[in-house]
Amino acid sequence: MAVTAAVETGSWLVGSLLFPFGLCLAILLKTEIITGSFALLPCATVEGNGNACVRRVIANWGWVFLGNLIGSTLYAALLAIALTTAGDAEVSKAGTKLIAIAEAKTNYYAAHGSAGMVTVFTKGILCNWMVSLAVVFAFATTSLTGKMIAIWGPTVLFFSQGFEHAVVNMFVIPVGMLLGANVSVAGWWIWNQIPVTLGNLVGGMLLTGLAIYF
Repeated sequence: MAVTAAVETGSWLVGSLLFPFGLCLAILLKTEIITGSFALLPCATVEGNGNACVRRVIANWGWVFLGNLIGSTLYAALLAIALTTAGDAEVSKAGTKLIAIAEAKTNYYAAHGSAGMVTVFTKGILCNWMVSLAVVFAFATTSLTGKMIAIWGPTVLFFSQGFEHAVVNMFVIPVGMLLGANVSVAGWWIWNQIPVTLGNLVGGMLLTGLAIYF
């Protein structure tokens, strides 16, 4: 939705303003998103909650990551069908933009070698510092409107600055690949998914969850 809006209006800011709606849905419906779990679960472990031992936290992260991956790639496949009329039509403007994004999120970093790896990891840290703040901030109110406002601000900051979010990339890179992006599965994981996930873990756990806890 955010990418389509940005392409149709010619303004990435419009896409940034619409993007947080997805995170609002996830949080308000009390579903699981791995970047939120990175921030919240370690706090319970440090507190000494027996139900949140390290083994169970890692198990939760594993299952949530897998669930997010399955859901994101399934949506990517369905959207690729919609954008190409099941392969019977040319890729739309939105599809062309998704191809460019997928290549920028992988090939660009690969072209810069170790500097690219440091950069994508850092963008993952900065991203989940913002996103996990949105998750935590949502607990500050019981009002539906208040929760949406709390989620919206930090999420707009992350998206508008071009940081890297593991779950977003589980969708945007596969859909770009399905539409014809010059990106391999290995390139996706090595130059984006793995370092971004690790960066999201550091940002959420250390800079938000445990920082606020201590």
